[in-house]
Amino acid sequence: MPAAPHLDMPATAQTTPRFSATFDPHTISEIQRAAATGIYDIRGGGAKRKLPHFDDLLFLGASISRYPLEGYREKCGTDVVLGARFAKKPIHLKIPITIAGMSFGALSGPAKEALGRGATIVGTSTTTGDGGMTPEERGHSQTLIYQYLPSRYGMNPDDLRKADAIEIVIGQGAKPGGGGMLLGQKISPRVARMRNLPEGIDQRSACRHPDWTGPDDLEIKIEELREITDWEKPIYVKVGASRPYYDTALAVKSGADVVVLDGMQGGTAATQEVFIENVGLPILAAIRPAVQALQDLGMHRKVQLIVSGGIRTGADVAKALALGADAVAIGTAALIALGDNDPRLEAEYAKLGTTAGAYDDWHEGRDPAGITTQDPELAARLDPVKAGRRLANYLSVLALETQTIARACGKSHVHNLEPEDLVALTVEAAAMARVPLAGTNWIPGSAGF
Repeated sequence: MPAAPHLDMPATAQTTPRFSATFDPHTISEIQRAAATGIYDIRGGGAKRKLPHFDDLLFLGASISRYPLEGYREKCGTDVVLGARFAKKPIHLKIPITIAGMSFGALSGPAKEALGRGATIVGTSTTTGDGGMTPEERGHSQTLIYQYLPSRYGMNPDDLRKADAIEIVIGQGAKPGGGGMLLGQKISPRVARMRNLPEGIDQRSACRHPDWTGPDDLEIKIEELREITDWEKPIYVKVGASRPYYDTALAVKSGADVVVLDGMQGGTAATQEVFIENVGLPILAAIRPAVQALQDLGMHRKVQLIVSGGIRTGADVAKALALGADAVAIGTAALIALGDNDPRLEAEYAKLGTTAGAYDDWHEGRDPAGITTQDPELAARLDPVKAGRRLANYLSVLALETQTIARACGKSHVHNLEPEDLVALTVEAAAMARVPLAGTNWIPGSAGF
């Protein structure tokens, strides 16, 4: 038989390098960093891993079986009332989109002012965050929610009475069960005075309230806060999404007017990377158990539910409302609207070893946009008037997009959206949202299937 043809192979021939899905370049670099420093990684923002989210849901628009609303002739309401359960003065908002709590300390003074200005223009609320209330924030916020946190940093009964509602923070989506951090470079003289801390020293916030340990104590605390404010102010209770059914039920039992539920896509000023990426639930998985708890107690729509964590578009807002929420809160998206992570600052982000859109080092206080910093020169870059207008534009677009979807589903108010208007693209999203898989009538987990 003739010999098989011989193929000359280059001596250097080799397969293309293949990265491990488990030990990808980021994981390898983190192992190397940990080995070199012996310190766990700290960063700001929310979870970066891919999680089930609102993108996995679709609306079923009207056709023959449903009748849509004409966009220019028929009204579609967006207003919402928060805190009417017990408070003498509930909150009335023009849109169901609020600004989440972000502290003065984590954010600059001009940034806090801009949040208040933007929220006021469109008729919604903003929230103080850890560290107390600034005069600029109160002065430019028509509706301001005062956060009452485990740290008690900046806690001032006089400021509490100036607020329009009080939000008792038990946890955040980025770190349910954990406390926050504020590095020393952000403890400016003014921040130090407000928080009664030494300047330039790292501050760690407590992970739990110092004067109560459970729902019975929480009920007493809520009564105290009602008495301080003469029963005028709504009392919110904010929890990080982990056991949403039971946490919501206990908040209602304790007397909350509003429950705020924060998913793990929600941001934070700073905490451990391992916490941000591995603790908590995506907001998509948390809404329906919370709504179920309210329904089981006969309190759905009587106690309002605000959800947060990764809200970006009017479609996200509409989906959250359809799943049973009364309103949403935004944090990271609001900062981007103010001007953070702007590509025009790419050269300055590059000097910090990062890139616009991926900036992790908010906690280090070197934000070139002047938003997550206490550096006077950097903070002065942000014009709170212009930034507030940008935020107002963004909030207006969110509301208009939400209306557009509601009209397409035949709804005269955005709160008339319901799970029946939704389908899911994945089995996981169908199970979490408890809506049918697209093209079927199957809801995974229903009827024992």
